[in-house]
Amino acid sequence: MPVWLAAGLWGLLAGGALVLGALVAWRVRVSQPVVASIMAFGAGVLISALSFDLVDEAETTGGLGPTVVGFLLGALAYVGANLVLNRRGARHRKRSGEQQPSEEEQSGSGAAIAVGALLDGVPESVVLGLSLLGGNGVGVPVLAAIFISNLPEGLSSAAGMKRNGRSATYVFGVWIAIAVASGLAGLLGCLLLQGAPDATIALITAVAAGAILAMVSDTMIPEAFEQAHLFAGLIATLGFIVAFTIERA
Repeated sequence: MPVWLAAGLWGLLAGGALVLGALVAWRVRVSQPVVASIMAFGAGVLISALSFDLVDEAETTGGLGPTVVGFLLGALAYVGANLVLNRRGARHRKRSGEQQPSEEEQSGSGAAIAVGALLDGVPESVVLGLSLLGGNGVGVPVLAAIFISNLPEGLSSAAGMKRNGRSATYVFGVWIAIAVASGLAGLLGCLLLQGAPDATIALITAVAAGAILAMVSDTMIPEAFEQAHLFAGLIATLGFIVAFTIERA
């Protein structure tokens, strides 16, 4: 199987966790503290992955300069795009309560939430595709981190959508589309960067890592702390050490 096709399939698998989380939220009424606890765990997992797999790998292969520049550019790009989407109704897209606006409350918020979900998922999938370029197969720690974090993202956001009157067609349409887009992002990330210089790959990896950290800080941690309160830090720490153990095992 071509490497770029494998990257697409792994991206689709990781994105499929969003659909799985949405399905759980739609079928079962999960309490907000439980959702928040899972979100905190996912945040810790992602922070561990971007620390020990993404940023460290980028610096090792491409040097400190491209890594720092890429990391900051990724964070700035994410925050800038997120600010625009927040004004259009996507600010609480990962919240499981009633914070998300309905279409009646803010016209266009449904589209903004969908685009925001895409913004959150694409950097992760690009990194997953890049992990195959070394010829050693998919980066298992990165795949595990993305899958584990995507599950509570889909669960929390879908729960919020359901509470605010979004239809099943809308909810599952959004998450299936994001899963497919995740697969395409992984495929394109691998296909377009095959044979690229190490510094370029390091720069792109660092851009994605910066965007992921900004996403975790802006959307996942607030939801986790709001409902789990003082336990959020402990649960996130558990997620971090689990991901670190996977990476070193």
